[in-house]
Amino acid sequence: MVNIYGHIIDYMGTAYTGQGVQHKYEELLAESKKTIFLKCLPTHSLSQVLNDLVVYFVNKGYSVDKFMNPGHVDKTDALFVTELELLILQASHPVSFEPTDLGKRQKVFSFYDVYHQDQLLGQHNEVSVLSTEEKTHIGQALKELKNAKAIHDEWEAVNIARMDWPRHEEITEDLKREIFGTIELTKAAHVSHRIVGSLSAGSAHDFIPSITKHAKRRFLIKGLPGTGKSTMMRALGDEAQRRGLDVLYGWCGLDATSIDLVLFPELSVCLFDSTQPHAYDAESPRDELVDIVPLCAEDDDAEKKIDEIRNRYRAVIGEAGKQMQAAVQAQNGARIQMDRALNVEVFEKKVQDLYAFIHAFEEE
Repeated sequence: MVNIYGHIIDYMGTAYTGQGVQHKYEELLAESKKTIFLKCLPTHSLSQVLNDLVVYFVNKGYSVDKFMNPGHVDKTDALFVTELELLILQASHPVSFEPTDLGKRQKVFSFYDVYHQDQLLGQHNEVSVLSTEEKTHIGQALKELKNAKAIHDEWEAVNIARMDWPRHEEITEDLKREIFGTIELTKAAHVSHRIVGSLSAGSAHDFIPSITKHAKRRFLIKGLPGTGKSTMMRALGDEAQRRGLDVLYGWCGLDATSIDLVLFPELSVCLFDSTQPHAYDAESPRDELVDIVPLCAEDDDAEKKIDEIRNRYRAVIGEAGKQMQAAVQAQNGARIQMDRALNVEVFEKKVQDLYAFIHAFEEE
């Protein structure tokens, strides 16, 4: 007997960026045949429920996208079962979502009532203090990230002015010919959006290895800030869409308007920014470098400006990381306290009801 299993790809569920807290759940909410909203108090317990569901679906041969928590990158906030077009997400934290199509495409499971109320009351003051600390540190981290984004824009401006843009365009056109050849499909392209990474506790974290692990061909783009890595990937994505090819865009965890990765599933080809804060090198025959660093002209005055900008950027992004680490510590403390008040028997009964609903949906 041959067992055929599905596969799992990890993405960041939400991201703390220079433009605030960002996510890409809108298209999944719009496209899903069924969405299950898990409404709850701050908890780690539902992450394990979601992880168990991932195993359940993969063992049945389904492919699953996992959306991880930016503060606790080993905790799951949501999952999407591709073949079933089923989205299940924690709909209270870190971002709140409310259903708009109850009774048809959407279902709510409330976990607000799975606690020992007397224990919740006894822990109220401590949890309130921790929650306030978390909110304060998150706010400060977002403020620092906004400043970091502005400084990074200065950095980019210096490089934009000394970039060989005609040669950049030539390389982009060469990549179009090499990747797409004469392919022209008669269908409309399907476009997906995911977040590649985010500032986490103390430093940046990304899921590029998971996102690209099934690609047969990977182009690693090396380039300085502002030298058109995102522009190149956007142009290739536009070309793929014009030809009817599906496209997945992976968005930056610092600048919500910048592309860090583009994937063409039907070709098993992807390109991604492989410079800091997600620096990767070629590691197998499937990897090819696209080096656009030499397109930036050497300029001593520009380098002096960049040295000063780089130092300011590192200081600000470092402070953002410290604030995020403090926020995550407070958040973790609050969630541990809440989970200690869990009524396990009631919680497990609710989980059984969730599985029963999923079984019924699968049979439809």
